[in-house]
Amino acid sequence: MNRLESNLKVPYVVGSKSPTAVAINSASKAGEWIKSRLGTIHDLNTKQSPHDLVTDVDKGAEAMIRKLILTHFPDHAILGEEGVAPGAAASAAALSQASTSDYLWIVDPMDGTTNFVHGFPFFCVSIALAYKGEVIIGVIYDPMCDEMFVAEKGKGAYLHGRRTRVSAEASLSDSLVAVGFNPEQEFALPMNMRGLNALSGKVRSLRASGSAALHLAYVAAGRLSGYYEVGLNVWDVAAGALMVQESGGKVTDTAGQPYHLGTRHLIASNGIIHQELQETIQEAEATGL
Repeated sequence: MNRLESNLKVPYVVGSKSPTAVAINSASKAGEWIKSRLGTIHDLNTKQSPHDLVTDVDKGAEAMIRKLILTHFPDHAILGEEGVAPGAAASAAALSQASTSDYLWIVDPMDGTTNFVHGFPFFCVSIALAYKGEVIIGVIYDPMCDEMFVAEKGKGAYLHGRRTRVSAEASLSDSLVAVGFNPEQEFALPMNMRGLNALSGKVRSLRASGSAALHLAYVAAGRLSGYYEVGLNVWDVAAGALMVQESGGKVTDTAGQPYHLGTRHLIASNGIIHQELQETIQEAEATGL
């Protein structure tokens, strides 16, 4: 048993059918395979725009994760990014259909595909488990840094077995905040640019590294004080949202309403700067709502 397994205090033997153990094992195996394929892209396609990429590696990683999960939980539903057509309507329809199951696994096999394609080492595997619409387990694995972020509802969030805590910054002016550039060009990208412009003069600095899941994991770990993006999908944020909450932070939509699986326009923070962050986005008319 390694340090991660023992410190999490959950059964790691996959045969035990602990859902946390299965999520960790699936993310680890998929992440290591993804890392091994870096620089060997054979099939590069686009989704809703030339900026929204998908590869054979995304598809292979999702197939691997599905197989590992269904081996132990054959009656559970799985909602994976690669099985859903691009666009907000398709995403909402897929979530609605999948939510008829009590147990729903939400999988992004590789969040940060464009980074992966270009060899930029900021991408991850994101796996969440929801029970009756509420996320109870979140796992995010960064294979390039070998960092495994794990959260269980009511039990905290951990990075390699050590409890994660959000930052202590008390104002935007002291905060490092992440933003996203959603590839949807008609609505989401212009809206995010409006929010970025509003934040740029108020924060210590902005970051846009290209992975919603890792941005959220970094908020949970105190590396970022906040994150904002319009136009996200459930698989981008389900695991990370739980991590932020279990680390003492706050996650809402851009109008300040509590996060739920259908939330597409997101603000996450250490909680202290949340109101100032949300008000800045609202005043800039950059909520997307």
